[in-house]
Amino acid sequence: MQTLVCTQPRHMELRDVPEPQCAPGEAMLRIRRVGICGTDIHAYGGNQPYFTYPRVLGHELSGDIVGVGEGVDESLVGHSAYVIPYLHCGECRACRQGKTNCCQHMQVIGVHRDGGMAEYLSVPVDHLVTSSTLDAEQLALVECLSIGAHAVRRSAIEADELAVVVGAGPIGIGIVQIAQSRGARVLVVDTNRERLAFCRDTLGVEDVLHALDDDVEAAIARHHDGALADVVFDATGNPAAMNRGFDFAGHGGRYVLVSVVKADITFNDPDFHKRELSLLGSRNATREDFETVARLMEEGRLQSTAMITHRGPHHELPTLMPQWCDPATGVIKAMVTFDDASAQGGRPA
Repeated sequence: MQTLVCTQPRHMELRDVPEPQCAPGEAMLRIRRVGICGTDIHAYGGNQPYFTYPRVLGHELSGDIVGVGEGVDESLVGHSAYVIPYLHCGECRACRQGKTNCCQHMQVIGVHRDGGMAEYLSVPVDHLVTSSTLDAEQLALVECLSIGAHAVRRSAIEADELAVVVGAGPIGIGIVQIAQSRGARVLVVDTNRERLAFCRDTLGVEDVLHALDDDVEAAIARHHDGALADVVFDATGNPAAMNRGFDFAGHGGRYVLVSVVKADITFNDPDFHKRELSLLGSRNATREDFETVARLMEEGRLQSTAMITHRGPHHELPTLMPQWCDPATGVIKAMVTFDDASAQGGRPA
């Protein structure tokens, strides 16, 4: 089969390798779609903190189950599925408390171990979720949107509270929609006018603010009876933006850092205490978050595939990846297709 290997920063190779084998408790997935996310872009660029090379990227995955290992129900074969890529140990204290998203021994497919940029991937069956209603692209977006769902759940946001989402990339877009589904009012801050326009025109965001040109704090206060935000979410991956986000949160507010960067984040302690802010990290997602996203998709309440701006076949990815990583290309979400897998060898459809 063919697989794509990131051998070092900014270098990806297409290789022919043997097909994987299904271990007991696993199912074989024929990959159909792989979403490109910020983790992939940072890993490709050499800026991902939990990463070693060489590595097969890809954790936003969908495909068809084509085989099963010992102990797995054979009736799953033929079903389409998405992947929960966070392989938790089930034994550490976090796992025992249900916080599988921050397992002490976490292995993320496509980060700590090889991922889904391959024609076939064998996955523990309890990390595959089948669907008869969502298509391949929707299934591949469940993981991306689940990151936002987990962040919103961490924030405990309530109806009519004001959320400020800083960063209008795919993760920010997910946060926006999940917060809206809970009845929150949402403002979006970014420096990219096209992405701000997308949030306004496609997602119906109450107001969009340019981080450099607008007086963001004053605009927030205009929408909130003179107060700052109840909840601020950072989805920028930019240390300066993450530091500035403290200024957008109001008294008694919450600040949720969804981004992860190779940097120290600092804030003014007197201001932090004066407002009694709650600072929260948000990592990955749990099965509950995945189920929330899938349900909202099935109900037609998420504009999921609208953010896909670029698509390309897997065998062109070594050429496409540097283009998609260039902000000038205008990518919001890129999607890799594996529909031509049978033409590249391997199992028939």
